[in-house]
Amino acid sequence: MYAAHVGPDPSTTGGATGFVMELAHGRASALFAFLAGFSIVLMTGRRTPKTGREGRRAVAKVLIRAVVLLALGTWLTSTDTPVEVILAYYGLLFVMVLPFRRLRPAPLAALAAGTALLLPQLLHPVARSAENGTWSDTVLRYDPLARAGGTDGFVELLFTGGYPVPAWIPFVLAGMATARLDLAATAVRVRLAATGAGLAVLGYGGSWVALHLVPGVRDALTADIREEGYGSGSALSLWWSDTAGYPSGDTAAWLWAASPHSETTLSVVGNTGVALAVLAGCVAAVECLPRFRRLAAPVTAVGAMSLTAYVFHVVGIQLLGIDELPGSPLRVLAGFSAAVTLLAVVWSRFFRRGPLEHVLGAVTEVARFVR
Repeated sequence: MYAAHVGPDPSTTGGATGFVMELAHGRASALFAFLAGFSIVLMTGRRTPKTGREGRRAVAKVLIRAVVLLALGTWLTSTDTPVEVILAYYGLLFVMVLPFRRLRPAPLAALAAGTALLLPQLLHPVARSAENGTWSDTVLRYDPLARAGGTDGFVELLFTGGYPVPAWIPFVLAGMATARLDLAATAVRVRLAATGAGLAVLGYGGSWVALHLVPGVRDALTADIREEGYGSGSALSLWWSDTAGYPSGDTAAWLWAASPHSETTLSVVGNTGVALAVLAGCVAAVECLPRFRRLAAPVTAVGAMSLTAYVFHVVGIQLLGIDELPGSPLRVLAGFSAAVTLLAVVWSRFFRRGPLEHVLGAVTEVARFVR
């Protein structure tokens, strides 16, 4: 996410640097959402879901976290930060997937697949009508989140924002399904990596085929890009890149794109595949290579305080007056990364949780009163 927000702009940066920066776009936030699903299962019982009083307390903890993230994300968004803050979407996603917390891996995977196939198709026309104000203006008048935070409230979180819930809930469900698996087993990790690779090929490869071979798709996207005055990329790059721009809703041809923020089925499938492959690779590396585990300790320290690291970079962008995202020189990305890594390493020497994680943990202790 740091690379996507404070790194060089892939649309104007060529070579290996531009390629690596573009890899981070969308796929980082998809991995973020995927791991959100993983964390929900960790909180509510990984291999065996918690039941009884412990189950109710676990649900209460998740709901409290959801409210805090919703409030924090709404507040950060209301400060007019140039970052499309994901935290409020996170909070709503936590609530929406809670009813599925006791399902086994297969039903969760089926739900992830079903929502990935169906919801993006419904999202695009609904989002278009919301942006045109055919019904959303009425909803906003009664939306408590919109009135309190100065944002578009639940309409934005559900349909018109940067991470609309219908297109992002498949990532969370896929993370929940994966968390139920025995990742210590080599065979499971191999199947997970193979599934991830297959989904990536299906999503991105399917888009590539459509952009090149389905009649009228490339021409419709090219015309829309020109009309909207989007970025420098070609319509043919939309199978994996955002450099050409984002869906306008003016043509259904966008549903064939797999660019990271296109919110299409092919995009969700491809990004889920990347998330699965990355998780499988990271788990295999720390399980099989003890030296790698030690070398990765600074990265692990940052991961242990991911909420703090996320808010740290949003606040840093505000304080430094960075208003063009992406577009900063590579040294700015290096500075942000070095600063948060140093903070995480030093903090982890004295505390088990990051500062915001400690506050969140303290707030969720209220759940112990649940009977």
